[in-house]
Amino acid sequence: MVALAPTAAASTGLALSIENLSHGFALDGQHLPVLERVSLDVAAGEFVALLGPSGCGKSTLLRLVAGLEPADSGRLLADGEPITGPDPSRVVVFQDPTLYPWRRVWDNVAVGLEAQGLLKSHAAKVDQALEKVGLSQFARAYPRQLSGGMAQRVALARALVNEPRLLILDEPLGKLDSLTRITMQKELIGLWQSQGYTALLVTHDVEEALLLANRVVVFSDRPAKVQAQLTIERPYPRHRDDPYLVDLRHSILGLLGLGGDW
Repeated sequence: MVALAPTAAASTGLALSIENLSHGFALDGQHLPVLERVSLDVAAGEFVALLGPSGCGKSTLLRLVAGLEPADSGRLLADGEPITGPDPSRVVVFQDPTLYPWRRVWDNVAVGLEAQGLLKSHAAKVDQALEKVGLSQFARAYPRQLSGGMAQRVALARALVNEPRLLILDEPLGKLDSLTRITMQKELIGLWQSQGYTALLVTHDVEEALLLANRVVVFSDRPAKVQAQLTIERPYPRHRDDPYLVDLRHSILGLLGLGGDW
């Protein structure tokens, strides 16, 4: 049986604290609130999935955690230290792989190390990252020669090469076909268990959240507030037809206002 989560000794993840966080945007001269007094703690090595209505602010929260923009109010802490900007320890994988079409797979994965001036001394990490995602044989391929699932593996390798302590996943499987998505879900769990980082996932797929995460956080409509948190007390690998998960799925759909439709 696969362990429920990486052991404390194996975890390399960071602890994330979100304290009373509020944020919004200016739209046509008006302030549009997006997040409202959100508080959430994520333990080192934990896998947490965020669910909520489309446009409620989940991806905005990920951008704030990544340090891509400052919050209007509240605090974001990584291992107790304020998040004030981007850092290689916190890496985002987006829905679109956003690979450079003129660069081979190896060179796409190497982008982060190259930007930090570390490529010459850490080139072996690129090979290791490609091996982790099963793409060593495609190191010399161009993005146009890859399937959608393979391109997303390259994006994962590009993140893993930085040895992140927090992997921020913004619907990374959202555009994949169903069979590829199932395969990638298994690979995400395997990578998380073997590497020990903390994972924060935004998804619109309730089943995906239940299969991958230790804990699911359900947000309200915009401005997003934490509506519920559910701990998933099942070991990995999990199965879609597990009655426990089926019941949780119905409960979450009910929280999202869709309980009567399923």
